[in-house]
Amino acid sequence: MQFKNTVLGIELGSTRIKAVLIDENHLPIASGSHEWENQLVNNVWTYSMDAIHSGVQACYADLKRDVKEKFGETLTEVGAIGISAMMHGYLPFDRDGNPLTEFRTWRNTMTGPAAEKLTALFGFNIPQRWSIAHLYQAMLNGEAHLPRLAHLTTLAGYLHTKLTGERALGIGEASGVFPIDSDRLDYDAGMTEKFDALIAQAGYGWRLRDILPRVLMAGERAGELTAAGAAFLDPAGDLKPGIPFAPPEGDAGTGMTATNSVAPRTGNVSAGTSDFAMIVVEKMPGVHREIDMVTTPTGKPVAMVHCSNCTSDINAWVGLLYEFAGEIGAKINKGDLYTLLFNKALEGDKDCGGLLSYNYLSGEGVTDLDAGRPVFARTPDAKLTLANFMRTHLLSALATLKIGLDILTGEEKVAIDRLYGHGGYFKTPGVGQRMLSAAVGSPVSVMETAGEGGPYGMALLCAFMLWKKDGQKLEDYLNEKVFANAKSSTLMADESDIEGFRRFLAQYRKSLPVEIAAINTL
Repeated sequence: MQFKNTVLGIELGSTRIKAVLIDENHLPIASGSHEWENQLVNNVWTYSMDAIHSGVQACYADLKRDVKEKFGETLTEVGAIGISAMMHGYLPFDRDGNPLTEFRTWRNTMTGPAAEKLTALFGFNIPQRWSIAHLYQAMLNGEAHLPRLAHLTTLAGYLHTKLTGERALGIGEASGVFPIDSDRLDYDAGMTEKFDALIAQAGYGWRLRDILPRVLMAGERAGELTAAGAAFLDPAGDLKPGIPFAPPEGDAGTGMTATNSVAPRTGNVSAGTSDFAMIVVEKMPGVHREIDMVTTPTGKPVAMVHCSNCTSDINAWVGLLYEFAGEIGAKINKGDLYTLLFNKALEGDKDCGGLLSYNYLSGEGVTDLDAGRPVFARTPDAKLTLANFMRTHLLSALATLKIGLDILTGEEKVAIDRLYGHGGYFKTPGVGQRMLSAAVGSPVSVMETAGEGGPYGMALLCAFMLWKKDGQKLEDYLNEKVFANAKSSTLMADESDIEGFRRFLAQYRKSLPVEIAAINTL
């Protein structure tokens, strides 16, 4: 096997780190993974540096094992590598590369005052999870590490630097750090000047551009694997240095790429631990707290509805039912249990029969909550069946997403020609698809490769860097080389599903004080 003709995408997701190796036909040929989980430490959602390091190494080792089993060879080189991860958050470093705080992930909702002030200053929505909101909140809090701050990056950017020595971000990832000017393809100059003026009296000794990584486009080279980087990624010593790297991208950009949703009027919904919709827009919408403006990996403006909570509460309930199955001696694979329960939801009442749930393990920006408490509730005369119970949780997982999307498609009249779904929520064929279609009232497609998700999208960005023609655009490369013959399924919910979701959402919005009371009392 000529592994020089393969490319490798690695993505650090919320619950799993995954690596996907693809060949010149853009088909996955090997993969590796490692499960992990965030921790709430001192009221901060975080992953420790040790967990980050050991997790990436374990994922790569699992990939090596898969390659050895399939091809009988030890993986020593690939054509290119790309790193992706959860977007946003806060990773500050001093001049020697030492972290100055724990990694503050996208899940934290501790930056409300900073996000509000910056949104007003820029005339541009700055969500709480963006890196610039975390930085300014640290200033408002007077945190002691700020005078020593030399570099600020994201999780993907940190690992890219560790492997290549280069401080850079793909433009899609950078757009979750600080607003991007899609004409200049760089951080917005006017806004950086406003920020520097805002903090001038603090006397930190640095300007914003000094501490941010440089911005690169999809297709550009972003350095190569150093000897130290090779030894870190593969402590066994088999991996050779010198492998070129694509710009590190966020999970939003890799999701867009993996679903061929990088052209205007296309969109995708990624649904896993969190869920978000990405719609490539033809013009900038107005400023809405519920809508983030980010970019594709080539810098096109994207309207993003991001929800911090999606499948975690579903996973918790499935775990409980799995435990019960074990107690009564029922032998069932957990994956099969998910399939059974998801399909059962199709039998439920369209509006869930009077059942209601809020899946908020953490705060939720779309509904303006800074904390979360999972709540399941029902009226005395509700139809408490397994089918209704599961359907309630599946609809609840999409409720906040629907609230944000209604602003885009309703108030802003954003047009969507194609909408693709990917992520764990869509793993059971037809079920998640139908629920999302009921929510948005339009057809939803799922590609055969959608299960590979973000790391597959990152691998495709590596392929584009290596194998594109001169002047070829990313959307043309994906259309002509990757997805021309791709298999996908498209499903449209029927009117009863759509009306049922509408009734469920109306009760969901009306009953939000229940969730607020739970936050205040539990």
